[in-house]
Amino acid sequence: MPWTRLALRWLAHATGHLIQALLVIWGALAIWFSPVPSVGVRLAVAIGFAALGIWAFWLTRSRRVWLAFAGLYLVLLTGWSAIKPQMDRDWRAEVAVLPRAYVSGDRVRLVGVRDFIYRSVDDFTPRYREREVQLSRLVGVDFYISYWMPGPIGHTFLSFTFDDAEPISFSIEARPEAHEGFAPVGSLFKQFELIYVVGEERDIVGVRTNYRDEDVFLYRINTTPENARQLFLIYLDRINELSEKAEFYHLLSNNCTLNIVRYANAVGPGSRFDIRHYLNGLFDSYLYQRQLLDGSMPFEDLRRHAQINRAAQAAGAAEDFSERIRAQLGKRS
Repeated sequence: MPWTRLALRWLAHATGHLIQALLVIWGALAIWFSPVPSVGVRLAVAIGFAALGIWAFWLTRSRRVWLAFAGLYLVLLTGWSAIKPQMDRDWRAEVAVLPRAYVSGDRVRLVGVRDFIYRSVDDFTPRYREREVQLSRLVGVDFYISYWMPGPIGHTFLSFTFDDAEPISFSIEARPEAHEGFAPVGSLFKQFELIYVVGEERDIVGVRTNYRDEDVFLYRINTTPENARQLFLIYLDRINELSEKAEFYHLLSNNCTLNIVRYANAVGPGSRFDIRHYLNGLFDSYLYQRQLLDGSMPFEDLRRHAQINRAAQAAGAAEDFSERIRAQLGKRS
């Protein structure tokens, strides 16, 4: 029918314009976030690039202009591919030390386990420990979700629990330099390396509940000790890989939640794409729906019990921090 052909033609036309716009926007942002030290040069080149793209796609039919833009884009992509992650930078103190794991049979020795002493968000004494645990004493996995602002986005991380030792937390994060803060858009353009922070819960959890004023929720994952041990070993392999070769953090492909999903799929039945992999502030509802959380109560009740801020603030930096924030979990079991 004529109207069907017209609608398809309009859709194809609109899609083409969208792709062209995304190409121009991506290229301009890639230039802006490039390692060129001069802000003025980056800004001028990014504006010039965007202007040429607009001219080539929408303001002229000149083949020469289009070829000039295509050639410039090829140069940009070549330069982009040459930007590599680095091991040695002037890192922020919180992410300055890469952890490492040494596995010998049943025994695991972890070095670079973070256990900072905090007085405020920015006032702390860096402290790192060595931890030695046994795989055979690893009994479970706990899931955390932390919100630094209202909305469907948060930070997710795991703790591995033992029947004879304190839990060990693994938090997959961007690794900013000393002069940087986290920038979501910048994380799409090779601005941050990747780090797996390994630490004590009174640090990894406590800094969020007690100093950053984030809302933090703790859930026990329904899994077997065998699966928990397999997942733990995957994390150990990853921290050792990153201690040898740097990788870039990427908001949409190499972040906290997507890697949790990736590693969980390697251990158990794989999961299909779910928008909550990206809107990770809703990830607890995804886990509940997949029957990986306590199903003995409605999700809203489970979530209310899962918030640990009061317990964490009362515990402070106590040696039994991990036990105290889990006290309410035991009461509802």
